[in-house]
Amino acid sequence: MILIAGPYRSGTNDDPALMSRNLRALEAVALPLYRAGHIPMIGEWVALPLLATAGAKQIGDQVWEEILYPVADRLLWKCDAVLRIAGASKGADNDVRLALERGLKVYHRIEDVPGCS
Repeated sequence: MILIAGPYRSGTNDDPALMSRNLRALEAVALPLYRAGHIPMIGEWVALPLLATAGAKQIGDQVWEEILYPVADRLLWKCDAVLRIAGASKGADNDVRLALERGLKVYHRIEDVPGCS
């Protein structure tokens, strides 16, 4: 399982359309990872339904902070690697830091992931 890390909220000024664009950029590498034999994972795939269920009222509220970034931390305990896609993101940089602390492989180009060259 490979966590895809990159910008989601960063650089959007909390504009939902820009956040959706960022999610699509994360998702764009999911299918190639899957076809190469990996299980792609994006933290927002888990966090967004949880946020809705938990009653998040706005981006960055208490529920958001409780769930969005901690999800990636929990997922990293189950992942084998991280694919860090381009773009400024404190959350994705933190995912990379945690992955390295836990001895996980970190890729910065999809072409470097086994089976994706």
